[in-house]
Amino acid sequence: MLIREQIEMLEQQHLSPFACLSSATKGRQYPEEKCPVRTDFQRDRDRIIHCKAFRRLKHKTQVFLSPEGDHYRTRLTHTLEVSQIARTIARALRLNEDLTEAISLAHDLGRTPFGHAGERALNNLMAGGFHHYEQSLRVVDILEKDGRGLNLTYETRNGILCHTTGKEADTLEGRIVRMADRIAYMNHDIDDAIRAGVMTVSDIPKEITAVLGTTTTSRINTMVMSVIENSEGDTLKMSPDVQNVYDQLHRFMFDSVYSNNDAKKEEKKVPELIYLLFTYLTRHIDLLPAELHHIAETEGAPRAVCDYISGMTDHYATEKFKELFIPRAWKDGK
Repeated sequence: MLIREQIEMLEQQHLSPFACLSSATKGRQYPEEKCPVRTDFQRDRDRIIHCKAFRRLKHKTQVFLSPEGDHYRTRLTHTLEVSQIARTIARALRLNEDLTEAISLAHDLGRTPFGHAGERALNNLMAGGFHHYEQSLRVVDILEKDGRGLNLTYETRNGILCHTTGKEADTLEGRIVRMADRIAYMNHDIDDAIRAGVMTVSDIPKEITAVLGTTTTSRINTMVMSVIENSEGDTLKMSPDVQNVYDQLHRFMFDSVYSNNDAKKEEKKVPELIYLLFTYLTRHIDLLPAELHHIAETEGAPRAVCDYISGMTDHYATEKFKELFIPRAWKDGK
């Protein structure tokens, strides 16, 4: 018996009846020979970790644009925190931890430079709009590996597409990632906002801290334990009191941080930067990487340019802007 088959057998014996078994996957976009060692979901995870879009997450904004401090979150650290929280919940509920991890690691691959400001800018420029969860799926389906994609399983792809608002994922593992994403960003955004001097712990309303606690650890533990203790069958949920204060906390963060003029003042520059890059590159498709030329020919220049810009890191987008629009000083002999 192959190692993969042994793992699949262990899943059948030990996972919950509500878990998504790797042996029961609906398959990949394109058929391929199975790995003798890894299950299909383990293989998805490995492909995601090794792809270029995953590496770029370390230089993409989470909340604060290009922070100078070493300890602010980026999209990569956010992704790892989501993965940790999601895997903890999946393990406790005896769901498929490998599938949960694969979805977690890929859920933000389509994030733009400059965080939500970059996403809003592209949404205004693209006919039909732009949504990072759709772009994340496009990254793994089309853009990675020079246009060949990663050929992931249906369950991982479905979890990526459904990790935010709208239709829920088909699997409980995908729904766990949606909850873990919210738990992670709410708590690490508080931590980063305190580090940035935008707020203090004492600013959080007492009715919230009375339930969740005053530290990052206590807040995350309370939320995670609430999900584990109150989920039943194919339903994932927090207790009513924890869900209520979570909703209050989200409103507080929106008012205090996500809409804070000091925290977001640099984001006012993002729409013009993205607009200029988008319009210039749309007229000069020859400047795009060679692997995007086919997309420009088959899906149109705006689609190819959108793929290019959305994949940029904050630093690369800024440097590309300087290259295209800021005159360089003359150097002797050049």
